[in-house]
Parts: sequence; structure tokens; C-alpha cells
Amino acid sequence: MNRQLYSKLIFDLSHEGRRGYSLPEFDYGITSSIPDNLRRESAPKLPEADELTVVRHYTNSSTNNFGVDTGFYPLGSCTMKYNPKADERAVTLCGIGHLHPAAPASTVQGALEIYHVLQKYLSEIGGMAEFTLNPFAGAHGEYTGLMVIRAWHLSHDGGETRRKVLVPDSAHGTNPASAAMAGFEIEEVKSMPDGTVDVDDLRSKLDSSVAAMMMTNPNTVGMFEKNIPEIARMVHEAGALMYYDGANLNPMLGVCRPGDMGFDVMHINLHKTFATPHGGGGPGAGPVGVRAGLEKFLPVPRVVRDNDGTYRITGLPDSCGRVSSWLGNYSVFVKALCYILSMGAEGLAKVGPLATLNANYIMHSLCDLYELPIKGPCKHEFVFDGLKDKSTGVTTMNVAKRLLDFGFHAPTIYFPLLFHESMMIEPTETESPETIDAFIDVMRTIAREASETPEMLIEAPHNTPMRHPDENEAALHPVVTLRDLCSKQI
Repeated sequence: MNRQLYSKLIFDLSHEGRRGYSLPEFDYGITSSIPDNLRRESAPKLPEADELTVVRHYTNSSTNNFGVDTGFYPLGSCTMKYNPKADERAVTLCGIGHLHPAAPASTVQGALEIYHVLQKYLSEIGGMAEFTLNPFAGAHGEYTGLMVIRAWHLSHDGGETRRKVLVPDSAHGTNPASAAMAGFEIEEVKSMPDGTVDVDDLRSKLDSSVAAMMMTNPNTVGMFEKNIPEIARMVHEAGALMYYDGANLNPMLGVCRPGDMGFDVMHINLHKTFATPHGGGGPGAGPVGVRAGLEKFLPVPRVVRDNDGTYRITGLPDSCGRVSSWLGNYSVFVKALCYILSMGAEGLAKVGPLATLNANYIMHSLCDLYELPIKGPCKHEFVFDGLKDKSTGVTTMNVAKRLLDFGFHAPTIYFPLLFHESMMIEPTETESPETIDAFIDVMRTIAREASETPEMLIEAPHNTPMRHPDENEAALHPVVTLRDLCSKQI
């Protein structure tokens, strides 16, 4: 009952005249009035509640949050792996957490060393010559990498004819969006029935107008692009560059490197592969790496190490420009470096194989009940096309909502768009066998419920604070302001 009381909206807990503070009258002789031209016609209707009610309301609300610290988070293509608390603690150290971004380089040599060392480690992991840490997110990294590619073409042939970027039809939606933001035209490349790039379709679209080919490997359906050497050769022979979307780098750790596959530019999602928690808009970081010969086009500012061992911040005359306000999301860099150092080369080499093992174990344990459109071993993730038994009327959305009743976060659903009822599952290497078995048991229970009591699934979830939300109504008529809420209640 106590939880139910404080789980109401803060506006419902409001009582006219209630205050959570007591301040003395302002008597310094200086007016604090808001200028007339900046005042609203009427004062905003804000909740009026005592301090204890506010504290209990928001504390109870916070316990409804779901994250990787509270349960299994099999969000396909996002690699929601657990982040060790030691990494989080490192960011709070006084010498790291209290730094100012404009501090003189001579006073923050340790911080710049962290930045520089991480650049070198990522270069080794990715098989690249150099990295920049400036981009704030994966999509931001894509945009930055494409700007590097554009700068490279401009330096070679003026770049006037290289206006097109090729993107597989299974790509993440940010790929074509980033290419458009960078000023390119987008042309889609078809996939084969096994989910990999159709090499013949690619060949027909390669000409002097192509600037780059964007790819994710393993691809969005979790399959390894086995034709990548041929694809890279074809793209390079056409005078274009290969771009690697690092969203799915996790299963490659300790196995192979994008640079060795033939990619020229890549980004890494530190908030996925290197365990910085993400979601709800951040935090994130999308460092960009380039092969030898492209270093001078990286964005500024740059952190470099001089011969005397000191670090400085500098520019580059041929840079693609500035893509962030300063040197990126520094707290994420610290966490990522701590993760890499704590894992070591031996630990990192186990990440990819374990992530692949967990994904294949779940896939084979459920493929008798859920439709598996692409057969064969997957990498870190795989895609079901809903339940095998389509006669029940139970959809992927119903399965996802029912999972919430059992304390599991739903996987990515209705993406990729290659299948009608897509359900993309990615367990990551950090989950225990017991957790994975429990998830499998629940998925099998849901499949059984679909055939026995489908109406119960269609009305799910039943045990969550918000029961069976209407996603169509929310999309068509969102209630996001107090004015919306008041008009809705009238």
C-alpha cells in the first residue's frame, strides 16, 4: 500500500499550499522580479508537496527502472553487458572526476595519458593506425568517419563525383542517416537469403560515384560476412573506401580485427563493446579509427605524445574539422580503459567466443518453438521471426510484453526489417548459465501459454507498474506535458 501511494504521479500527490521548503524573505533591496516581458500570462501549475512526499515518490519511482544491474537485458545489436563497479569507481577519483576541460595541458598530463593510451589500445584492437576519441556516440562516430572519408576523397580527386554511400538493406538505421548528414546520397545493397551481402548486387552498383561502403560484421542478423575479402577488394578497386560500423564488434574481440578484413575507417561503441552502461540517451562514446594514410584527416583537437614523454593538445592542417566541443566524453574513456586493463589480452580474447557460445546456446534451445529464418551458427546475436505457431494470433509484441512479467527485459523487436515479426536476442558473454537457462525456460513457457491461453498473452504485462500500455495511442497521441495530461483528464 505504501508503494502504491507514492507510485502515483507527483501531481496526484499535490495539495494546495503544501511546501517542501522554508526560506527567509528577500530583504537585500535588490529586486528579483521576473521582467514583465518574460512572464507567462499565468503561473505554471506545479505540484505542491512536502519534502518527504517528494523524496518517497521519486525513490519509489526509481526502483521501477530496469537496467543490466537489475536483470537480464538481451537487447539485440546493443550489447548491454555488465560494467564492473571498479570501472565506475575510477571515474569518481578526485584527480579524474574534478578536472576542467579547459585546464592547461601541463596540469592534466595524467588525464591526457589516459586518453593517449586508450587511443593506442583501440588501434591495436581494431587493426587501425590511429584513433580519435572525440565523437560522443556510435552514430556520431559514423558521421565523423564519413567526414574523414569525404576529406580523403576531396584531397585526391576533388570529391565532386564521389557522392554515394552504399548501405546493406540489413544495416542499422543510423548508417543511411549518418551518410545523409555527411552530405552523401545513399544506395541500398540487397542481402542474400542467409542475411549476408549480395555480392552480385553490390558489383552492379560500384562505379566512380561511390565514396564508401558501410558494413557491420557480423551483420545485423548476427551472421558473419564470409565474403568480406572479396567485397573489400571490389570496393577498393572502384576507388572507394570501406567503413566498419562497430556496433557488433563484441563477438570479434580476440578473433579478428576490422583493419585486417580490409576496412579503412571504423568506429567503436565504447558503451557497448567496452562495458560502459548506456541507455536513456547516454553516456556514450564512438571513437573513430583509420588505417595508415588517413590519420591527417581525423578531427581536431588531437592528443599527441612528444619525444620527451609529455602530452599536448594540437590541431591538424588537413583535418575534417571539429566534431565535438572538446575531447569527447572523458568519463567513458576512463571506464573503457579500466575495463581493457582489468581484462587484459587473455580476458579480451575470451569475450567474442563466449558471447557467440551464449547466443548459439539460446538459439538452439528455442528454435523448435520460435521461427528461425536464417539457419546456421550465429555470432553474438540472432533473429527469430516470431513464434512458429502463427495460428494463435500471438505476436512478437505480445511475447515481449509477457517477458516483463517474468522480470526479463524484452529483446529488440521488429528489427531488422527483413522479417515481419523480428525478435533479436543478444545475451553477451557476461551472463551466467543459470540466467540464460532461466531465460530459455521463460521463453518456452510463453510459447506454451500462446497455444493454451493466447488471450492472457495478448493482455500482458500483468505484473508491472504500468500494465499493458497502448503503444499505438502513445505514438499517435503522446502525453508528454502537464497541459497534455490535464486536457486528457477533462
